[in-house]
Amino acid sequence: MALTNRQYDDLIHEYEVKQLARTHLIAERTQEVYEKVDGYKELDESLASLGPTYTKRLLSGEDSASAELHAQIQDIKDMKAHLLKGAGFPADYLNPPYECPDCKDTGFIGSEKCHCFRRKMLSILYSQSNIELLIKDQNFESLDRSYYKGEDLQLFDRAVRICHDFIENFDTKFQNLLFYGDVGVGKSFLSGCVAKELLEAGKSVIYFSANSLFRQLAQNAFDSKSKDVLYSFLEDLYNCDLVIVDDLGTELVNSFVKSEFFSFLTERNLRRKSTIISTNLTFEQITKEYSDRVFSRIYNSFETVKLTGDDIRLLKKSEL
Repeated sequence: MALTNRQYDDLIHEYEVKQLARTHLIAERTQEVYEKVDGYKELDESLASLGPTYTKRLLSGEDSASAELHAQIQDIKDMKAHLLKGAGFPADYLNPPYECPDCKDTGFIGSEKCHCFRRKMLSILYSQSNIELLIKDQNFESLDRSYYKGEDLQLFDRAVRICHDFIENFDTKFQNLLFYGDVGVGKSFLSGCVAKELLEAGKSVIYFSANSLFRQLAQNAFDSKSKDVLYSFLEDLYNCDLVIVDDLGTELVNSFVKSEFFSFLTERNLRRKSTIISTNLTFEQITKEYSDRVFSRIYNSFETVKLTGDDIRLLKKSEL
């Protein structure tokens, strides 16, 4: 899923409104020019009358008719431009520039989405992903290896390679990632790096802290007035290209959480939709907190990526 049908329709409507507004603007300006520029309306009318006359000549076999038509059209255009300029109007007054000259504000070039349309889609995806703040400073451009040494650095470099592979093969290879290990060693940072790259590639990405994910699920599940909301939420949760669940283990774990977490993992795997989980828990703790079947689901369908080292947030604070 990139955009929901409603979001896509709203975006198409935005372009339709933009085209309609330009049409109205041209009509208003044309009327103004007719009223203020003597002879301009007559030139427009003579231009409109050329078509039928030359069509008859072309159909009768006059080879010179086409060249004469183009020459006469150009003469009238030159006269119109001269009149506009003489009256103090800009040359493009009746042909105001498009916001996007490449697609002429349609959103499409041929059958392909224009770059302006894709940029608007990307903006929507960012706004619905909950990760604007997460990826503001967490991207590959700001990656800093200087906080890692020895084996910690080797593990970090391996994790970065895995992230790049995950991104490069996202469309052709179904993958899930589990970042686990010490506190503050870059698990969320790498999740943000992946999210930013995929969002900029036009993929849908939704971020949750584990606590917010299960709180949202519980709120919708136990509110009988919001079944439609729950359905819409689950559709996004199960169908978006990538879901990131950060800090698994910080939420209050109960039977509801265990059941919902297993359903979440199962459903996304069945739909072959990728998931990234980060946690400070060990494998043993995951098994204890969430059950054997949850651990089995993670262990068998996720690539596990271990990170170790000192808490980078504390190291950065000590440098201030």
